[in-house]
Amino acid sequence: MNINLFHSLKGENIYFKTLDVNDAQEVHIYASDEDVSRFIGWRLMKELKETRDYIEEMIRREAAGTHLYASVVLKSTNKIIGTAMIFNFDSNANHAEIGYVFDKDFWGKGYGTETVELMNDFSFQVLNLHKLYANVIQANIGSARVLQKNGFELEGRLKDNDFIEGRYYDKLIFGKVVHR
Repeated sequence: MNINLFHSLKGENIYFKTLDVNDAQEVHIYASDEDVSRFIGWRLMKELKETRDYIEEMIRREAAGTHLYASVVLKSTNKIIGTAMIFNFDSNANHAEIGYVFDKDFWGKGYGTETVELMNDFSFQVLNLHKLYANVIQANIGSARVLQKNGFELEGRLKDNDFIEGRYYDKLIFGKVVHR
């Protein structure tokens, strides 16, 4: 896996960089936001130390070769606005899962779509994966749109799969296959 290349991906408005514990304050802005953490699978991080610890855990996972993580940085300000990830690699089926999380001040501006596009290109051209997939809570409409804009198709629905804040939600499974 070419970790360094993943950390150096560049788009029109954003670029990726290596996760760094020294960036914990910027990451904590969205990691501690209930609106952001509600549907993404990260627990709400109330204290800066929790965010630092989680960044250290992500760095350990990446070093173990099970995950790829990058901070998503806005080119115009050099501000970290999110995190991109590729994980759950399956070498037999040649596929992996993608995920992303953004500061809510940057929702709806195309940065998620651009992030997924960068991960698509990297996954299919560099990692030579056959398929990418993503799991989305049904209420996370913006995330579903990001995937659809990048050519992902709804492949399935797990009814009442996730219980969040006293309510059940369906989990939507999106996938994208590259035909070779």
